[in-house]
Amino acid sequence: MARRKKEPGFDDFDWIEEEMRKLLRAFDIGELREGEPLIYGFNVRIGPEGEPIVEQFGNVKPDEEGKPSLSDTREPLVDVIEREEDITVMAEIPGVDKEDIKLHLTETTLTIDAGRGDKSYHRKIKLPAQVKKEGAKAHYKNGVLEVVLKKVEKSKPKETELKVE
Repeated sequence: MARRKKEPGFDDFDWIEEEMRKLLRAFDIGELREGEPLIYGFNVRIGPEGEPIVEQFGNVKPDEEGKPSLSDTREPLVDVIEREEDITVMAEIPGVDKEDIKLHLTETTLTIDAGRGDKSYHRKIKLPAQVKKEGAKAHYKNGVLEVVLKKVEKSKPKETELKVE
């Protein structure tokens, strides 16, 4: 049976399949440490231009050679929801208390650092729009961090009436 021509946007799925094959090969040759939890996942969503966006999370990352390596710091699963006036960032960071969470905010990025005992998390998130530092709110409950950020208001063009001479 002849292979069908791929639709645009499916290259990311080929990449995911190849990454999974690499991970399976690493397990076969015992490169990863035994007895430690392995967390690897990916989130696929459709971007504003209609293209798929693939984001990885977990504690298994490729090293300089592209081989999977285990990190002590886990990258949490994050969802960014953009609305007209604000941006909400949701992050899964179970096993810590709210006092263990450190958030750092710039106009375009949010960095999450958290740790307690053997659990450690880090993620730098590029925000889809500029945000204000004032009015930012963060809540943590049942292992889920929710951060609500107000967007910087775009200046509206001023309209001036011109007289025809």
